[in-house]
Amino acid sequence: MLSETSLSKSDLIYPLFVVEGENVRKEISSMPNQFQLSVDNILRECDELSRLGIRSILLFGIPREKDEVGSAAYADNGIIQQALRSIKKAFPEIVVVTDVCLCEYTSHGHCGVVESGNVDNDATLALLAKEALSHAQNGADIIAPSDMMDGRVQAIRKALDDGGFADIPIMAYSAKYSSAFYGPFREAAESAPQFGDRKSYQMDPANSDEALREIALDIAEGADIVMVKPALSYLDIVRRASEEFNIPIAAYNVSGEYSMLMAAAANGWLDRDRTMLEVLTSIKRAGADLIITYFAKDAARIL
Repeated sequence: MLSETSLSKSDLIYPLFVVEGENVRKEISSMPNQFQLSVDNILRECDELSRLGIRSILLFGIPREKDEVGSAAYADNGIIQQALRSIKKAFPEIVVVTDVCLCEYTSHGHCGVVESGNVDNDATLALLAKEALSHAQNGADIIAPSDMMDGRVQAIRKALDDGGFADIPIMAYSAKYSSAFYGPFREAAESAPQFGDRKSYQMDPANSDEALREIALDIAEGADIVMVKPALSYLDIVRRASEEFNIPIAAYNVSGEYSMLMAAAANGWLDRDRTMLEVLTSIKRAGADLIITYFAKDAARIL
């Protein structure tokens, strides 16, 4: 009766990794119980999610072929585009959020166009806008740019508006830190950089004022939802953002946070379900309105 924070299924968004092929269900070695799935198995997953009461997913695509400019990200028959058409036909009630970035699609693994060994921020914007518009044309409900290029929210908003999708909201990865907790995801999405790192465009973990500036800039450019990523080591940023901005706040309970809890539970060091609910409740308590988490299905069974 006196609990100050409540966690519900409607708070949760479940990430899914879609790959080319048929009947593919490949477990991600560093993320127990998480899989790369072909479109047919994505549909089976959506059916299970619907029965569990999870109504939102975040979709990541892994193409069969990659190139320097990530052309599979905005191809008419790209893997995300195929998945979107199938999901929205079979499960129109599921809210499909699509990750917009180039790292899964580029041969070098960086989030943008590389010129002379560096990521060219401005050259990348047109491709991100093209990718976002392609997602919207194929049924995406929410566009989520994760690349951290300056100005990408404005570029995507303009492309969506000009393309007739003014009603499609943007969930911006606004405070995305250069974090060691992304390690397992890079296996899952096959997106590790082939050289260097992403510190030039992701945020310094030591900074918090900068996060508020980044969030404010994205809101000014047209973001409808802003995100803090990762969640657990940045709960102070979630709190500051929720107090500073009157806009929905999402927090991403990322792969490394998931994997370390799963590893501890597998060794009998932690009670998985109790720890999971404590983690998710802490993210909600800090001020998140939406939580992207690989625990969504497990949490839904308990909730």
